[in-house]
Amino acid sequence: MAIPFKASYPLFLCLILFCGVNCTEFEVGGHDGWVVPKTDDDSQMYNQWASQNRFKVDDTLLFKYEKDSVMEVTEEEYEDCKSPRPLFFSNNGDTVFKFDRPGLFYFISGVRGHCDRGQKMIIKVLDIEATPSPQYANESAPKPHKKSGVAELTPMRIITASTLFVMSTFLLQLYV
Repeated sequence: MAIPFKASYPLFLCLILFCGVNCTEFEVGGHDGWVVPKTDDDSQMYNQWASQNRFKVDDTLLFKYEKDSVMEVTEEEYEDCKSPRPLFFSNNGDTVFKFDRPGLFYFISGVRGHCDRGQKMIIKVLDIEATPSPQYANESAPKPHKKSGVAELTPMRIITASTLFVMSTFLLQLYV
């Protein structure tokens, strides 16, 4: 018996809700946004904020600011508070930066003097592949192997959104 296409809308809605909520947007600096810290005591405020959050690949940072900029830089440029060639630069006042890999990310203001006064931040993006999952909690359970820095997929890994979409399309065609 074929299910009418309209009857499959709830299935699509469930798939969208299941697949679409996999990343988080973090607003840097909260209500104040990306600004120069007001006092010397606040010079570590962005790193303190970053240490209280957990970032993963595909999460985004929202930098809100006026008459400023944000740059992703190397560790050395972060320490020097200047970069002639940043890895990323934006000065549109409403910058979104998406994490595309695990590891450390260094951000500074591009306005002279702002970084020296504390407008800089280090973010650690977690390597989800390296984080033990419940299936590996037992010492006797098989552990994932790594080749060339990429973890092999096991049957217990999370199914990607594109795989779910292909599977749902196939199943829908069975009913039509």
